[in-house]
Amino acid sequence: MEMEIVVPDEVPMMTLPNLAFFPQALLPLHIFEPRYREMLRDVLATNRLFAIAGINPRKPDDFEAPHRIATMGIVRACQENKDGTSNLLLQGLARVRIEGIIREEPYRSVRIRALTSEPGADEEENIKLRARLSRLLATRQRLSGETSNELSRFLKSVSDPEIFVDLAAFSFCNKPRLKQKLLETLDVHQRLALFTEDVRADIETIKLRQKLQGRLGDDHIANN
Repeated sequence: MEMEIVVPDEVPMMTLPNLAFFPQALLPLHIFEPRYREMLRDVLATNRLFAIAGINPRKPDDFEAPHRIATMGIVRACQENKDGTSNLLLQGLARVRIEGIIREEPYRSVRIRALTSEPGADEEENIKLRARLSRLLATRQRLSGETSNELSRFLKSVSDPEIFVDLAAFSFCNKPRLKQKLLETLDVHQRLALFTEDVRADIETIKLRQKLQGRLGDDHIANN
């Protein structure tokens, strides 16, 4: 039976560059810094919860300035190594807004508020857009020459539009700024539309590149 998770007012937080963590996603982490080793000991002894926020590149003078929208997760599995480091698997639970930094020592703790998504459209429309995004992702993967993996096959079975777009964005969006924007978009329909348009644009770029390149490989494209 699943345990109901209550989002607390305060949680420890890790800040990581070029990362947007999403609800439902699974994030493997290697914990080696002393501050995060202590944080992990504390969360394992209590509720197993902490937040992951991306570092905001627009504030380079502010030490590890976090994006204000982050995700709180729960430690699902953890293994401590002989050298004191640990490998863990964090599952995203909820979008949160960082209301303020409470303290920096011995590790950063923040005050948070849980955020709730809105459908933004009727259920049928979101389901249609979810199906469209799924097809476009498969097309981009095929055109890029990527092989279907276990995650892409699993995503096809995820019917809930919000869960689908969050997992797809976390796993298949390689643009940090867009990824953070998708995390910050609480309107599910808008979130689906933003990612759908980006994948469609990627497909057009790939098709154009392949048309210009013709049948020549990358090493011989100058011969076109």
